[in-house]
Amino acid sequence: GPSSSHTAGAVKLGRVARALSVTEIKKVEFQLHGSFAMTYKGHGTDRALLAGLMGFATWSEDIKNALEIATDRGIEYDFIPIDLGDVHPNTVRIVVTDDKGAMVSLTGSSIGGGNIQISAINRDQVNFTGDYPTLIVGHTDIRGVIAKVTNALSEGQINIAFMKVFRSSRGRGATMVFETDEPVTQDVIDAVKVMPGIDMVSYLNLQEVE
Repeated sequence: GPSSSHTAGAVKLGRVARALSVTEIKKVEFQLHGSFAMTYKGHGTDRALLAGLMGFATWSEDIKNALEIATDRGIEYDFIPIDLGDVHPNTVRIVVTDDKGAMVSLTGSSIGGGNIQISAINRDQVNFTGDYPTLIVGHTDIRGVIAKVTNALSEGQINIAFMKVFRSSRGRGATMVFETDEPVTQDVIDAVKVMPGIDMVSYLNLQEVE
């Protein structure tokens, strides 16, 4: 039924947040919009989001105990109903703080059937589904950066299924999102990280189970 598909969607949203957080997660705030805000306790959305953040698979038996497991792992969590404006009714903004005090946030929606849509990372607009291995590259908007990253992927024998560039409203920044047919290898990720003009590189592959 609808609750199970939104459970799967919520787990996936949590897993994307985990992928974007590079080090140990200490604290997380789930800002819940619309029907997520109204039903998160009854439908287990709270547990599902937290389970995904801890890396659990959508079918994990541990989802039902996610709140207790998070507490055991020393992860502080909060669920806050919020109005995010004109967005999908099952939308959450996840704000993660790591053990160094660095923060990362993402906004995403559970759109039904276990599917998700990510619409923002750190307040920069993006658009991807998590159905493909996804490389997210924040960069300074200078000539040649996109070509260099595309080239690194092609040299790594990685075929690009979809590619989008989102310019930040805040000056010279932009975010590239590559959805690929093959998983992106660590050596390609490392090569992109050291390129001039690159500010942030994140990679997620929701098909991989930890």
